[in-house]
Amino acid sequence: MSNPIIEIQSLSKKYKDAESFSVNNLSLQVNKGEIFGLLGPNGAGKTTLISMLCGLIKPTSGQFTINGLTYKGNAHAIKKIMGVVPQEYALYPTLTARENLMYFGSMYGLKGSALKQKINDSLDYLGLLKFADKQIDTFSGGMKRRINLLAGQLHEPAVLFLDEPTVGVDVHSKAVIIEYLKQVNQSGTTIIYTSHHLAEAQDLCSHIAIIDNGEIMIKGTPQEIIQLTHNAHTLEDVFLSLTGKALRDHV
Repeated sequence: MSNPIIEIQSLSKKYKDAESFSVNNLSLQVNKGEIFGLLGPNGAGKTTLISMLCGLIKPTSGQFTINGLTYKGNAHAIKKIMGVVPQEYALYPTLTARENLMYFGSMYGLKGSALKQKINDSLDYLGLLKFADKQIDTFSGGMKRRINLLAGQLHEPAVLFLDEPTVGVDVHSKAVIIEYLKQVNQSGTTIIYTSHHLAEAQDLCSHIAIIDNGEIMIKGTPQEIIQLTHNAHTLEDVFLSLTGKALRDHV
């Protein structure tokens, strides 16, 4: 039996002066406890969709709920149960890792010894405790990516939005991040995940939707999607079959 935490109905977004819709009449349901992959080429509408769900931009039409709530009159309640980890580092480079996490934790209402213990445990799990009091601008890309993830997840949100959480990191950091995300999910957090790493998505996600031109091309479990696509053996085969092989460069 489905237990939706996100319900999207006929959602559309057209930016001012744009010729076409970035998200076009999109409907989707994400159930509690899933790791849901939103995949698509550059410019497909993934970021616009997530920006609407996070309350950063308003839809042109349609509606959605998160945990049964709409943003109208419930924005504060929704943001308390939501975590966002952007692709760009959302960190203060001249602060230490610990100072960054103390700041972001306090923004979500965490404080005192409980917050300090949570930060220590999280840093330890991701292999960063010995660097806790080093400035962020001295960190490698993989280390920054792990701190970025902790900053969005410290308050144990019901829903966690991840935009390319392993982009530009070394193999060891990627493995630690993926293992951490699995633990976070098993602890009860629903994860919405975007990535261009299709093999990673195939292994990590319980369900996937492939988006192009603002519309859902296909959705289901990774195995269902592969089976539904002629001559496909991997998620990458499906992706190329549905979205074509033309380059999607854009500025």
